[in-house]
Amino acid sequence: MLLVAGETAAAGPALLPDWQQVQEEMAQHLAALVRIDTTNPPGNETRAARYIEDVLNQEGIPAEILELEPGRGNIVARLEGSGEDRPLLLMAHLDVVGVERERWTVDPFGARVENGFLYGRGAFDDKGMLAVNLEVVLLLHRLGVPLRRDVILLGEADEESGGRAGIRFLIERHWDKIDCEYALNEGGWIFEKDGAIQYAGVATGEKAPHRIRLVARGSSGHGSMPRLDNPITHLAAAVAKVGALQMPMRLNETTRAFFRKLAPISPPADAALYRDLEDPERSADAQEKLRATSIYYNAMLRTTLAPTIIKGGFRANVIPAEAEATIDVRALPGEDLPAMVAMLAELIDDPAVEVVAPLREIRLIAQSSIRQGAAGRLDNAVTRLAAAVARIGPTGMPVRLQEATRAFFRQPALVSPAARPALVVPAEAEAVVDAGEVPDAGMAAAVARLVELIGDPAIEVVPPPVDPAPSPLGSDLYRALEHAQAQVFPKAVTLPFLLPAGTDSAPLRAKGVKAYGLGGVAGGEELARLHGNDERVSLAGLGRFAELVYQAVLEITGRP
Repeated sequence: MLLVAGETAAAGPALLPDWQQVQEEMAQHLAALVRIDTTNPPGNETRAARYIEDVLNQEGIPAEILELEPGRGNIVARLEGSGEDRPLLLMAHLDVVGVERERWTVDPFGARVENGFLYGRGAFDDKGMLAVNLEVVLLLHRLGVPLRRDVILLGEADEESGGRAGIRFLIERHWDKIDCEYALNEGGWIFEKDGAIQYAGVATGEKAPHRIRLVARGSSGHGSMPRLDNPITHLAAAVAKVGALQMPMRLNETTRAFFRKLAPISPPADAALYRDLEDPERSADAQEKLRATSIYYNAMLRTTLAPTIIKGGFRANVIPAEAEATIDVRALPGEDLPAMVAMLAELIDDPAVEVVAPLREIRLIAQSSIRQGAAGRLDNAVTRLAAAVARIGPTGMPVRLQEATRAFFRQPALVSPAARPALVVPAEAEAVVDAGEVPDAGMAAAVARLVELIGDPAIEVVPPPVDPAPSPLGSDLYRALEHAQAQVFPKAVTLPFLLPAGTDSAPLRAKGVKAYGLGGVAGGEELARLHGNDERVSLAGLGRFAELVYQAVLEITGRP
C-alpha cells in the first residue's frame, strides 16, 4: 500500500495512506462480507467472523471468535497501546435483516457494483461500517502508529434480534475483552444533499424500545347479534385514542444542540421552524408543522407511541371474547414508564380495556458444560434453574414469572426434545421473571432478594437493562470527530442527534461507555433503502468515511 507523508491533528508528522488504494481494498472486503449471507435469523455470523479472522491473521493481528451458540460468532481483536488511557472500541454487527428477494432488482447477496454504488443486504447496515473499522485497524497496524490506548475491533452477532447471542453475551460473559472508555458504532451518517455534504451526524444517544399491550375483554357471541361489550369495538376506540396522542416535547443536550446547529445550514423557512421550537409562544405551532412534515425530527423531540399490531377474532360470524393491540413505544432517556401506563389508562377511560405495562425482564441464567453423560450431573443447568424458579414462586414478591411455566432455554434440545439425545446436558438455561410492577427505585432490592431466595451461586440474576443517558458532547472523542469532520468535510458541520431506533450502543452506555454512532455518506435515497430493497452504499463515500474515522481514531489514540 502506498504511503505518503502528512500531518495529523494530534500525532504530528506521520505516514498517511493512499486513500484511493484504501477505498479499493475496503470495497473488496465489503463485497466479500456482503456475499456471506448472515440473515438473522438464523444469523450464521461465524462465517463472516472467519473471513475477518483470516484477514487479520494474514497481517499478524491475533483475533478470537466467541460463540454463545454454534454458528453465532463474535470476533474480537486488539491492537495494544501503552495503557496511558482506557481502550477505544470500534464495533459493527455481522448480522443483517432478511430480504424480499422478489422485490430486489439485483442479487441481495451478490455485491454488485454499479455507478459507484455497491448493492447488497448489509452494504450500509452494517457491513459497510465493519469494513471501515477493519481497514482502520489494518492501517494503524501497518503504519506502526504508537498508541496511548488499546484499539479493540469488534464484530458482534445478533444485533438485529436483540443481541442475546451478541452484545449481551459479550457484556455478561466476556466484558474483560471489550471493556473500554469509548466506542464508535453504527447509528449516524454523513448526510449528502444536492451533491454536497451538509453535515456529519453523530448519534450520542437513542430511544429505548418498549411494548405496551391493550387488551379488551367482553362476552363472546354470534355475529348476528351485536353486543355493547364487543371487545373489538372497545379496542378500536382505545387504539384510535393512543394513535392520536402526541407526547410532550422534551429537549435534552443532544436534541437542543441538533436543532440549534441545523438552523444555520437550512433554508430560511426550515431554519425559522427549528428556532421556534424553543420559543414558548411559537413552539406548539412549530411542533405540529414538524409532525406533519418530518416524522424523523418529530420522533427526536418526544417519546412516541405507534399502534403496530391488532389481534382479535377467529371467524367472521363470531364475536370474540378478547382482542389485543400492541403499541410500539420509543422512549426518550428518563421516561417514567409507570406514569405513562397510568396516563394511557386515564386517556382510554374504559374498564373493558387493560393497559398492560411493558415487560421488564429479570433474567435467571444457569450454566453447565455441554456433554453426554448421566442425568444426575451436579452442575446440570436445567436442574438448578428449575429449583431456582420453584423457590421464587410462593414468595409473594412484587415480581412474577412471565407465565406460570415460562422457562425458555437457549439449547435447541430443550425446546424440541427430539432434536438431541435426552442425556445431553445443555451449557446454559434461562428463565425470565417479569419485574414490570417493581419501581426503578426498588429494582436493586428486588434483585438482591431474588439472589438471597435462590441461594445458588451458579445462578446469575441479571437485572433489566437501565435507561442510559446520552453520551456527552464535550468528550475527547466527540471533539476528535468534530476535528476530523472539519478536515475531511470542511464545508460541513458536525451535528449530534438522538437516534429513534436502537443499536448495540445502548447496553454499552449502560456500562458507562461513551459510545457514538457514525455512518457512511448517504442521501435520502440511501437512507430510504435501509432495511428495505436494493440497499446500497457509495464506495467513494465509504472511502471518505474511512478517512474521517481514521483521523478521529488517530487523534484519540495516537501518542504525540
